[in-house]
Amino acid sequence: MRLDLITIIVDDYDRAIRYFTEALGFDLVEDSPSRTNDGRPKRWVVVRPPGAQTGILLARADGERQTSAIGDQVAGRVGFFLQVDDFDAAHRRMTDAGVEFVTAPRTEPYGRVAVFLDVAGNRWDLLGPAD
Repeated sequence: MRLDLITIIVDDYDRAIRYFTEALGFDLVEDSPSRTNDGRPKRWVVVRPPGAQTGILLARADGERQTSAIGDQVAGRVGFFLQVDDFDAAHRRMTDAGVEFVTAPRTEPYGRVAVFLDVAGNRWDLLGPAD
């Protein structure tokens, strides 16, 4: 058993792809035409960190309810966790790429951490080993 995909609701496929691939360094695994349950066109877009098994399905909001969830998928909590081997290098690369960090890096018993916002406004922890 394994967790294959999680979904992040976004407002625009191409902007989200650029963010995840360019700012975060993820791989674009799939970008295929698809259809909604009622037959309207959509895209099946999957990104994932290099070497990772679990991917993120970038789903464009469809309707008012989904649009209202953009950036608030976990009610303002940190809901996503990006583990890196070199915290300082990742933080610097992401900052240079325009990623918005909402906390300064700090050291906790479990390692280095800083909270950032994704393209939709969801909160993530950038996590690295303790110094």
